[in-house]
Amino acid sequence: MATIDNRLLLLIDDEPAQGRLVSALAAREGYRAIIATTSEEALERLRGEEGDQISVILLDQWVPGENACELIRDLRELRPEIPVLLLTASTSPLLAVEAMRAGAADYLVKPVAPEQMLQALRIAGRRETPRAELAPLAEKLGAPLDFDAMVGTAPPFRTALAKAATAARGHAHVLIEGESGTGKEMLLRAIQASSPRAKGPLRSINIASILPQSLDSLLFGHERGAFPGAFDRQIGLLQLCDGGTMVIDEVDRLGPAQQERLLEVLETGIVRPTGAAHGFRIDVRVLASSDRSLSQLTAAGEFHAGLFARLANPAITLPALRDRAGDIPALTRYFLARIGEQPGLRQHSIADSALALLEAYDWPGNVRQLQAVLFRAAVFCEEEALTADCFPQLAELLGGQEKRSENRQRGLSVMLYTEDGNVRALEEIEADVIRLAIGHYRGRMTEVARRLGIGRSTLYRKLGELGIDNAA
Repeated sequence: MATIDNRLLLLIDDEPAQGRLVSALAAREGYRAIIATTSEEALERLRGEEGDQISVILLDQWVPGENACELIRDLRELRPEIPVLLLTASTSPLLAVEAMRAGAADYLVKPVAPEQMLQALRIAGRRETPRAELAPLAEKLGAPLDFDAMVGTAPPFRTALAKAATAARGHAHVLIEGESGTGKEMLLRAIQASSPRAKGPLRSINIASILPQSLDSLLFGHERGAFPGAFDRQIGLLQLCDGGTMVIDEVDRLGPAQQERLLEVLETGIVRPTGAAHGFRIDVRVLASSDRSLSQLTAAGEFHAGLFARLANPAITLPALRDRAGDIPALTRYFLARIGEQPGLRQHSIADSALALLEAYDWPGNVRQLQAVLFRAAVFCEEEALTADCFPQLAELLGGQEKRSENRQRGLSVMLYTEDGNVRALEEIEADVIRLAIGHYRGRMTEVARRLGIGRSTLYRKLGELGIDNAA
């Protein structure tokens, strides 16, 4: 059995360059990579002396081609406990569905950013509990670009959207903060698409996915001969964005020297490539995001105060999903509608038993994790309605907590669906609404009638017809 000190990654790939890259990345997560260039060799490796030490399998679809799903089944049959990650150049959701049904734990679309690969390996390497369905997929559905696609009514979330919509119409730099998976990338895209620079140049960069020694050249550019190995001139992303927008994800990961250099560009409007005798005047708007609070980092001396002041104009904070749990039903139905549009999948409704589970969980991976959980359930559940049985790992983690959540939610909302996922009768829903209003307004029937938009006599008539005690 593999331990943290001797775990292996089996890479099934026949491209030497990609093999070297994956091996280097795997080493950063404590893996030693062994490479098989054919399907037959991969199966032999699993049966061989090192087979017990293999913790993760990374399969490039190019090796087995159309037989990728067949190979995944063979690998899983031989070693069902080892997660298989599929590496593919295809963006087809149908392939993802087929691969997951064959037993793949995740899939990554090439070219894969280093941090994305590392995150997939981290998730795949966690074996302490059977929580595969709770792991955010490395790939997700393409995000719409407009603010209307941002689902939720929680006040802090709507406040963030309102600030973002206002900021989109201006030219100032924007900073979006929030935990990983809260939707920062989607909101940045919506701001850019709604801005006066929507048709201008757009470049994006994730700081955490770039090697520190490459970041200066990538952002600011360099001249030929500026340093050993600079055989050609490179134009930086900031210069390529002249007249447009630069999106910087995880800006908090910039080093101190790079923070100062970026601040100088934003203050002067001039970018000077490394080794250049003069700079270039540019007009760039920066949209930045951070998983950590830049104000706290600035106060601790870990982030440049001047750069923070430039970027946080305004600063927008997206709340964690646990702080807007009331939005989970709407988000769930929105995601299920979009998932059902994908090839190979069907439209699913959601039963209240399943919603109770989803509402009870804290969602450390936030909206992205919720979407991944629903995607996995839609792949494997054949029923029209997703029930609690479609989320076994979630039910195992929560134990009896979902029942407490269900009781709590029933006091704050009205059930729209029956246990089998069908819509409840209108009469039943109406009765629940009236009961909720009576309880909310503490039996003040005049106020209940006014808030429901009906007369007192109509209200009392409905109480009689529906068999409701006005002390409910």
